[in-house]
Amino acid sequence: MKVGVSDAHPLGPVLSVLRSIFGTVDRLPGVAPGLFVPDDTRWTPAARLADDLLPMLLERAARRWQAQPHAAASLAWKAYTYWLALPGVLGFAVARRVPLLTGYDVLVNFDDPRPLVTLGLRPGIGVAVLPADPLAGRPGTVVVADEDELLRALRRSLLDEHLTPLLNAMHGSVRIGRRVLLGSLASGIAYGLLRTPEPPGRVLHALGLDDLVELVPPAGVRRRTCCLAFTLPAPKICTDCCIRL
Repeated sequence: MKVGVSDAHPLGPVLSVLRSIFGTVDRLPGVAPGLFVPDDTRWTPAARLADDLLPMLLERAARRWQAQPHAAASLAWKAYTYWLALPGVLGFAVARRVPLLTGYDVLVNFDDPRPLVTLGLRPGIGVAVLPADPLAGRPGTVVVADEDELLRALRRSLLDEHLTPLLNAMHGSVRIGRRVLLGSLASGIAYGLLRTPEPPGRVLHALGLDDLVELVPPAGVRRRTCCLAFTLPAPKICTDCCIRL
């Protein structure tokens, strides 16, 4: 899909802010060019990451980082959830439009060996909007009553219908703590929102993640959990880590 066509999509404002942050929407690591997947022939619903594709995801992560199983799971989750959540939280922040990021309207593939996994959105993905939005009532839009309900739609689609099954599958496979994983999600969301006028606290609270990070003025984040990168053969202490050397 050409970028000009994508810009006419209800999530056009998300594409615009992604360009302003990263300089492109066509070469983001682990993201389909232009964010959308117009031809899903070689793609599969992301819901399979919590099922038969989980071993592949964890094996690729273990090879990439030379990591033990629990650290591989943590780093795979961190990489995947950052790019997954970004369209949802940016959509709320800049346009009060929330793509419904279920495991069926988000697609993944493993064809490109450079990223851990590549994700993209179906062009017809549902978008939750407010009653006053010019798109309200158009096919593919779901009208909700107010901003609180918009955030609840984000939580249902992103967490309840997508990431919670993946989190449970990872926890069952490698016995990694849920708090460790959700801490990475909270950190990624906070960093994304710090590049917009939207204060992260409201969104994090609506998602039940606000106790996992501390917002450090003027524009920083400190985690209250660790992604386990310090356990790698070449240990890494992230700038927002709760570990202090």
